[in-house]
Amino acid sequence: MKALVVEGGAMRGIFAAGVLDTFIKQDYYPFDFTVGVSAGASNLIGYLSKQHKRSYDVITTLATDSAFFNPKRFLKGGNLVDVKWLVSESQHQYPIDEQAFQQSPPMLAVATNVETGKADYYSVNRHNLSDVIEATSALPLVYKRTPCFSGGCYTDGGVADSIPVIEAYRRGARDITVVLSHPLSYEMPKTRHSWLLERLLAKHPKIAEAMKNRAENYNQSLQFIRNPPADAVIRVIAPREDFEVKRLTMNKTILDKGYQMGLEEGQAHLAIRKGQFGLNEENCHFCV
Repeated sequence: MKALVVEGGAMRGIFAAGVLDTFIKQDYYPFDFTVGVSAGASNLIGYLSKQHKRSYDVITTLATDSAFFNPKRFLKGGNLVDVKWLVSESQHQYPIDEQAFQQSPPMLAVATNVETGKADYYSVNRHNLSDVIEATSALPLVYKRTPCFSGGCYTDGGVADSIPVIEAYRRGARDITVVLSHPLSYEMPKTRHSWLLERLLAKHPKIAEAMKNRAENYNQSLQFIRNPPADAVIRVIAPREDFEVKRLTMNKTILDKGYQMGLEEGQAHLAIRKGQFGLNEENCHFCV
């Protein structure tokens, strides 16, 4: 089976938005299923509904709005980011094409269960879409609301499984395309000040534990990507080293550069997959 995995990373998701818009323009939908985390899940909504530039508009127009990102509100005890508003407003201003979404490859989204600290993987459909996208994007500490549905309460999926490539493999995928939000050279540093996490997340000790272990789990996923099992092919699309977008970048010029880089890397990937440069699927076992 073939799978597409899309990492999150808040505003860094602008890169994946560019990659997936290239896929949309080329009608590239070879996957048996897709898996997204946080902003990666939001980007997959636009891709699977075949709505070119939807993800770009959500990031550059809505995610930069003070109704979503508001440091002053946070200093007064409110949300730094209002994820529920972003999900609702995205649906209002850029409603998805439900028919196209339903006819596209199935989608899973990752959410971190606050009781277990483990990742839950939800199959996304038109009935649970808003709940799941809020849950997978519910950044701990800076988003005060804890989304609850289907018998569980959740925080950002990236806490437990930032790059769900191992889960895609576990579900049977042996040809996996991964869209990352950092350059390939990136390794997540170990969490500092574990005591502070424990204090801030005293009501959710399993989440504090998961956040302390996040770097180790993230880097294990990177090692899996770099050294896949013998029966798997992993194809990576990652930003170049000069990618400037950070988690909370709000500068439109920098975001546009990140989007353009995504378009270019998506085009380069498809050029290889479609046999240009003398390569084809059979001899392209690690495409970047």
